[in-house]
Amino acid sequence: MLAQKPAPEDVALSLTLAVVSSSPAPLLLLDGELGVIAASQSFLEAFEVGSGELAGRSLYELGGGQWDTPRLRALLAAATSGDATASAGEMDLAPPGGAIRRLIVQARRLAYLDLAQPRVLVAVTDVTDARADAAANEAALLQNGVLLQEVRHRVANSLQIIASVLMRNARNTGSDETRAHLKDAHHRVMSVAALERLLSTSKEGDIEVHAYFGSLCESIAASMIDDPGRISLTVAGGDGVVDARVAVSLGLIVTELVMNAVKYAFPDERPGRITVDYNLLGPNWILCVRDDGVGMPPAGAAVRTGLGTTIVQALAAQLNALVEVIPEYPGTKVSVHHAQIALVVEGPRTPAAPLAATLPGVDARSGY
Repeated sequence: MLAQKPAPEDVALSLTLAVVSSSPAPLLLLDGELGVIAASQSFLEAFEVGSGELAGRSLYELGGGQWDTPRLRALLAAATSGDATASAGEMDLAPPGGAIRRLIVQARRLAYLDLAQPRVLVAVTDVTDARADAAANEAALLQNGVLLQEVRHRVANSLQIIASVLMRNARNTGSDETRAHLKDAHHRVMSVAALERLLSTSKEGDIEVHAYFGSLCESIAASMIDDPGRISLTVAGGDGVVDARVAVSLGLIVTELVMNAVKYAFPDERPGRITVDYNLLGPNWILCVRDDGVGMPPAGAAVRTGLGTTIVQALAAQLNALVEVIPEYPGTKVSVHHAQIALVVEGPRTPAAPLAATLPGVDARSGY
């Protein structure tokens, strides 16, 4: 007599039981009433459940009722109804007398030939340690951020003291050349101090350009412009945020160009204005410092490259930017262009003069 061939649904159920039992991950197979049909050995070990506790028991009865939570009930109700969009979520498991465990539970109704007996597959992942590590890392990052802000605040104060010493020495020296060098050093230190002060209040380590340039120009104007009614220094544009490293270079470039304009663009008590403008164009940006002073020296004038020019060129090179000096009649505009993407410029363009030879007021005496 031939053996009776097993029904397809019995074969499917047997295969499912074998897969669940041998799974290395915590798995449960539930019936339509959420009673436990089978559990993987990894589930029994992870949640300290004896195999004898499973027979005829509901999932909500396991572990003294610790699995009976509103979050899990809602999740399994959605899975039983076949709603796959709401079949995963996090929940807390509170064992009696034990530490709370954070679990990710995924539940999915299985497609069986016997639709009268629905089955639900439940996978459980313990993420307690991962969540604790993430919280510890976040706390450490927050603490490091606070310490970094404190260090930057102290650095800014130290730079402020150094700048004050330089200015006091400049006032006390009898040499005009030494006084000029000390004042230039003072302005350069102040530009970095302004940046550090902004960084000490920045949570992300990025700098809002307009605020930075505004603070920097206020400091330069206070120390260099004796008569604000004669020479004005303003900031236009500057919308956008840059990395602190880039901000350092931009601030030093602005400092050098503004210092040069104040010293050489307005001789003989000539009135005028200096404008600092920064425009962000996607990945590209343009920094401009312009004045309406006497303009560039005449062709053929004796010039030499000084420290200021060397600083501007070196900083622009670090930023992968190009420096252009353009006559404006009256005055001069110095532009620093950073371009990661080539921009199409329509119409002819007037060639810019070399930086070293065309900064306003540059001659053999200034040595800028």
